[in-house]
Amino acid sequence: MSLLGHADDAAAMQRLAFALVDRYRIERALGAGGMATVYLAHDIRHDRPVAIKVLHPEVAESLGRERFLREIRLAAKLTHPHILPLHDSGEGAGFLYFVMPVMEGQTLRDRTAVFRCFSDTLGEARSSKSPIAVSMKPLPL
Repeated sequence: MSLLGHADDAAAMQRLAFALVDRYRIERALGAGGMATVYLAHDIRHDRPVAIKVLHPEVAESLGRERFLREIRLAAKLTHPHILPLHDSGEGAGFLYFVMPVMEGQTLRDRTAVFRCFSDTLGEARSSKSPIAVSMKPLPL
């Protein structure tokens, strides 16, 4: 499923790098999940680091090219401080991809682990009837 950790991953990355050679220089894989692999790349035209998220072939096939492009057009219109802007998108060597800024720092998994840990600790404190923990209420969103 993943483009990482399989024998043909290097070949897939080379095919992607060749397809995008005029726009991006693929440097390395940053990580992979159930739907996509993210690569660190250099945007040649704008001289900046970017992250290229490439859908796994089976996800791209089930989603469909037209739906992917329609959803990318919608995502490109979003502007919010907590949403990464979309720089580019397309299809190369049979891969559907989109390009966004590189975010330095913790991964989303690392950041949510802190909240899970806090939530677990707070839950334990509440079950022990700690007066401080019982009085803590979540902030409205």
